[in-house]
Amino acid sequence: MKVVLAGAGAFGKKHLDGIRKIDGVECVSVVGREIESTRQVAEDYGITHATTDLAEALEQPGVDAAILCTPTQIHASQAIQCMDSGKHVQVEIPLADSLADAKAIVAKQEETGLVAMCGHTRRFNPSHQWIHNKIGAGEINIQQMDIQTYFFRRKNINAAGEPRSWTDHLLWHHAAHSVDLFQYQAREKIIAVHGMEGPHHPELGIAMDMSIQMKTVSGKICTISLSFNNDGPLGTYFRYICDNGTYIARYDDLVDGYENTIDVSEVDVSMNGIELQDREFFAAIAEGYEPNASVAQVLDCYQVLHDVEERFD
Repeated sequence: MKVVLAGAGAFGKKHLDGIRKIDGVECVSVVGREIESTRQVAEDYGITHATTDLAEALEQPGVDAAILCTPTQIHASQAIQCMDSGKHVQVEIPLADSLADAKAIVAKQEETGLVAMCGHTRRFNPSHQWIHNKIGAGEINIQQMDIQTYFFRRKNINAAGEPRSWTDHLLWHHAAHSVDLFQYQAREKIIAVHGMEGPHHPELGIAMDMSIQMKTVSGKICTISLSFNNDGPLGTYFRYICDNGTYIARYDDLVDGYENTIDVSEVDVSMNGIELQDREFFAAIAEGYEPNASVAQVLDCYQVLHDVEERFD
């Protein structure tokens, strides 16, 4: 299976690392904003073609699929472009930065019948998979989730500390991870949302602090706190308060409420969530099924983000 990768930045490289570990899959082209740095990434990963034009990459011989790690603002147009070219597509989170664009991607997938998936990585992290499996087996049931997403980003930089050509967003990117995860783990629709945002950065034009509260049909609740002002420790931390135990997930580490370590190394074939979501994407293409985190499955998340943004306004 041949794939192209658009967006050769910090997250694009994580996908290239994951693809290397998947038998029968080859990245044949890398797309970037600047040709010299894109060629360097291609050389580093042994990829023969580099370009600044997504259309050129999609036209490479035998290309089956594309992975988009490009700026959020062009996710929708590029995803639709890939499907119009007959290619399966995985869009890194977020699917889009508006509900209308998210719906347009879902509509195009329904029209073409191609595999279209969004990189909601938390569904694939072994720590969260362990919780999901316990809920599915009827051993635990969520009462409340408390999620903290904290970074120190008062300048426009990416996860590698490099300058960005676009502006990240607490709501349409970082909250998307947690809103989708809550709904996925609760296995229920979110029926009530509230949101509050702090002052907007004078140069970046985005809120630097945010709080979101949600409730599902049966009354499960979730509180999300997000900040670009937090000066360490950095990252996202998830507390699951259940009817039969409390669990805390920190990246791929999972502990109970008393900080006793839970071994999640045997939950899946890898501890790398990006690799696992890529495996799901390629398996869905090969076997012809709807993948976990398909664009249709995650659309409810973007409805919630839209509802929260309306409350900000």
